[in-house]
Amino acid sequence: MAAPAEPTPKRASSLTLRIISAAVLIPIVAVAAYMGALPWRVLVCVFGVVMMQEWCIIASGLPDPSGLGKRVPALEKARPTVPTMFVLVGLISFRTDVPWVYWWEALAFALVCTFIITAWKDRRAAPWFVIGLLYVMLPCTAILALRADPTVGLQQILWIVALVIAADTGAYIAGRSIGGPKLAPRISPNKTWAGLGGAVVSAAIVGAITAVLMGRPGILPLTAVSAVLAIVEQAGDLAESAFKRHFGVKDASNIIPGHGGALDRVDGLIAVAAAVAGINALIGSSVLTWL
Repeated sequence: MAAPAEPTPKRASSLTLRIISAAVLIPIVAVAAYMGALPWRVLVCVFGVVMMQEWCIIASGLPDPSGLGKRVPALEKARPTVPTMFVLVGLISFRTDVPWVYWWEALAFALVCTFIITAWKDRRAAPWFVIGLLYVMLPCTAILALRADPTVGLQQILWIVALVIAADTGAYIAGRSIGGPKLAPRISPNKTWAGLGGAVVSAAIVGAITAVLMGRPGILPLTAVSAVLAIVEQAGDLAESAFKRHFGVKDASNIIPGHGGALDRVDGLIAVAAAVAGINALIGSSVLTWL
C-alpha cells in the first residue's frame, strides 16, 4: 500500500502559520499606524533595517556560472553594516518640514558612500547594495511621509494596507481556485493571470468601500485607482521574486513564520506606498482627497 501523500498537510501547516503571523502583525501595524509619530517611525525603522539586512545577505552570493543552482559566496567580505546604518539614520532623522532637496542630497551622499565602501571590499557588491539602499529607503520614507499628512495620514496608511491585504488574498484565492495560464513562470511559477484578476477585483472593492467611508462624491475614481494599484502590488511582488531568483534564494529569511522574511511580506506594500507617494507629489495633495 502506497504511503499517504504529504503535500496537503504541508500546505495546511504553511497556511496556518501565515494566518497566525498575520493575526500577530496586523494589530501591531494598526496600533502603530493609529498612534503615529514615534511608534510608527519605530515600526518602519525596524522593518527597514531588517529588509536591508536581508537584501545584503541575499546579495552576498552570486548564481553559479555552471547553472547547477549552487550559490557562491562571492561577496562575503562586503558586510551590510554601511547601507543598514544609512537606512536607520535616514529613517530616524526624516522630517516632513525640511525641504525635499536636502533629503535627496542626503540620499545621494549615502548611495555614493555605500558604493565606494562596498567596492573597496568587493566590486561585485557595490551595484547590488546601492540598489538595495534605494529599494528600502524610497518606499520606507514614502510610508513615513504618507502617515505624516496632517489631514488624511492615517486614512492613507489604512487604505494602502487594506488594499495590499485584499490584493494578496484575492490573488491567492483566484489563483488556487481558477488556475490557468501563468503570469510570469520564469520569475514566480505560482502566479497566474487569474490571480492577478482576483487581486484587481479585491483591491477595487477596498477602494469602493474606502470612498464610501470617507464620503467621497464619487466611488468610481478611487475604485479605479485601487484596481491599478493592485497591479503595482503584484509587480512589486514579482520584482522581489526576480531578485531572489537571480541569487537562487527562495525566501529572504525565516523571520516571519509562513511568510519568510520582511522583504517577502512587504514587497507589494512598499511598491504601492511608493506609487501613492509619487501620485501625491504629482497632484500636490492626497489621492484620497483629490479624487
